[in-house]
Amino acid sequence: MIRPEIPLAGVIGDPIAHSASPRLHGHWLRRYGLKGHYLPLHVTHAHLADVLRILPHMGFVGVNITIPHKEYVLSLASQVSDRAALIGAANTLTFLNDGRIQADNTDGVGFLENIRQNLPGWTAASGPALVLGAGGAAKAIVSALIQDGAPRVIVANRTRSRADALRDQFGARVEPQDWTRIPDLVSDAALVVNTTSLGMVGQPPLTLDLSRLSRPTVVTDIVYKPLQTDVLRQAQAMGCETVDGLGMLLHQAAPGFERWFGYTPMVDDDLRQAVLAP
Repeated sequence: MIRPEIPLAGVIGDPIAHSASPRLHGHWLRRYGLKGHYLPLHVTHAHLADVLRILPHMGFVGVNITIPHKEYVLSLASQVSDRAALIGAANTLTFLNDGRIQADNTDGVGFLENIRQNLPGWTAASGPALVLGAGGAAKAIVSALIQDGAPRVIVANRTRSRADALRDQFGARVEPQDWTRIPDLVSDAALVVNTTSLGMVGQPPLTLDLSRLSRPTVVTDIVYKPLQTDVLRQAQAMGCETVDGLGMLLHQAAPGFERWFGYTPMVDDDLRQAVLAP
């Protein structure tokens, strides 16, 4: 891909004002002294196809895609990575010189890299994983866990049929369960993941009985506002290893930045502080 003299990238969503991605990518651009800009782009579903056709002619080399466009955008892409096709959604688009659009999904990579950065040597193959929720984030995480060798991925969701759908999508290693069984299921899990928005600022709390967690269990929450959710606090009180959700956001952004701006960025504490700054 030949980059313009001052390449442009951005994040497309509806709404988009809340996104931390401009601050994240802006930090990297300044840190490495790179030419370029990363912009928040508020685009509705009705205009998405037209916008994606025109952006490359304006100097854009790629965009991130967020809610509610991640699934629909696959139908607009010329090339779809295997993992994006498997998950059924994309969060990273790259514009090629010939006008084609490459679609990828880096959410699962971001999830795994976040845990590995905090717990070196960790692998999904260490034991069963319990995933709370069955939405878009869960799909990317379930796919990543299976690819990383998880022997079983137990999916508990309030609507059981959505958990069943993940087994149909990803195969026999996915074990759907009823939400009410979570207190029993945590005792056998090597990893517990909250993929729901419950517990996020402005959302209802995630109320769970985690009293049967065992000390070796790793507990992580993709929510990062607040950084320390009730689930993480409970797990810490029981002596479990915990990983907050901010690192997933940071790590999922790195592959796109490298493709668009030609530099491999570091995910470190300086970046965390830049994104968290008021």
